[in-house]
Amino acid sequence: MKKTTKDVAPKKTKKPAVAKATPNKDIKKLKAKIISLGKQFHRRGWSLATSSNYSALISKKPYQLLITASGKHKENLGMNDFLVLNDKGTPLIKTEEKPSAETALHLMLTAKENINSVLHVHSVWGTLLSEKYGATGGFWVEGYEMLKGLSGIKSHETRIWIDIYPNSQDITALAKIVNERTFSNKDFVPFGFLIRKHGLYAWGSNLEETQRHVETLEFLFEVTGRSLLLRD
Repeated sequence: MKKTTKDVAPKKTKKPAVAKATPNKDIKKLKAKIISLGKQFHRRGWSLATSSNYSALISKKPYQLLITASGKHKENLGMNDFLVLNDKGTPLIKTEEKPSAETALHLMLTAKENINSVLHVHSVWGTLLSEKYGATGGFWVEGYEMLKGLSGIKSHETRIWIDIYPNSQDITALAKIVNERTFSNKDFVPFGFLIRKHGLYAWGSNLEETQRHVETLEFLFEVTGRSLLLRD
């Protein structure tokens, strides 16, 4: 589906600050925030069992990414359930833990100048919509006041396109496809995408903005899904 400038949020004129090197005490703050998000998202049914993965940049130069370790229950994340990776996805400190199997998507997204955090969740409504609209590659969301929860959108008279990608175990290849498709239109500001029968990837300039984007998109997914039920 072709995206046009009038259909989506305009690009922000002011770019978010680029993340700088973070002292150890601030890494602890990032971990504490992610641990809190894990509990919140679990309570809301978005990160059940060991699903989901979360990341936040410690610094762009040198590139250091804090990411949740694979196989961790997000309600019970602890301070040791994280890794710090370089731009190749290699842990900077030797550990028995493994990074998320979907690390390549986090690396691709956080390599972009205005993305410093990525949150991936598995909600029921996002999963259902990803299957319903998977064959068409996405769907429009428009007219809702909650759209203003997405950075740069000032009016409910806006519509955004949500890309949907086929599920794949080849995450490196998937990351390349997402980069080429979702970020190909320079007039389009994406906030997230869905993987079919899988879940949402959302991002922002920091964890707080990314959390807001997840909450906004998940609200819009549920409204869209329930609206379809009401029509029937």
